[in-house]
Amino acid sequence: MAAVIELKNVDKSYPGAPPVQVLFDVDLAFEEKSFNSIVGESGSGKSTLLNIVGTLDRPTSGEVLVDGIPTAGMKKDGVAQVRNRTIGFIFQFHYLLPEFTALENVLMPYVIGHRRPSREVLEWADELFELAGISKVKNNPATKMSGGQQQRTAIVRALINQPRVVLADEPTGNLDSENTANIYKRFREINERYGTTFIIVTHDRRIAEQTDRIVEIRDGRILMDINK
Repeated sequence: MAAVIELKNVDKSYPGAPPVQVLFDVDLAFEEKSFNSIVGESGSGKSTLLNIVGTLDRPTSGEVLVDGIPTAGMKKDGVAQVRNRTIGFIFQFHYLLPEFTALENVLMPYVIGHRRPSREVLEWADELFELAGISKVKNNPATKMSGGQQQRTAIVRALINQPRVVLADEPTGNLDSENTANIYKRFREINERYGTTFIIVTHDRRIAEQTDRIVEIRDGRILMDINK
């Protein structure tokens, strides 16, 4: 299958005296419809790697291609357009706006670019709420949901623009084991039903073992890349 995100000879350094290099000659490609994890201890470079994979940060050298499109020569607005069209993000904290309902939070990424949601988008939101198992709370304020419901709402929000890739950064770090298992079950269902590529960053190998590919980073270098 074609690579939806590809990194070629990526280095990343931060200014200092001397500069601090955190990624070294990283070559990675993530295929369409794949289910991946990136593991590493704190300080290994995995968060920096995630930011570059997600085009939130630029490498010091090397190439990042999204859907075959090189991003190095693009202006920030152009990169943002490619990112918004291709990538959805799920973070450790849900970042729901408390004054809005679950549905309003979910629709926010769509409304920013389109103003009013169409009937098709509302139907898509309903389908995602059903898949996530939280249809009954879609009209609840964010503050009137459990932690697991809030995080599943964040998953629905990440999918509302139908991204080809979802990047999940420690997405269950604040949840108990039952809710963690439920979240990863939803990830797998979404991957299989819609062909959405998942890249999950975690320090927990038990979580990584549930994915089809494990990339381990240590001291800014790819230590291991295993397809199961």
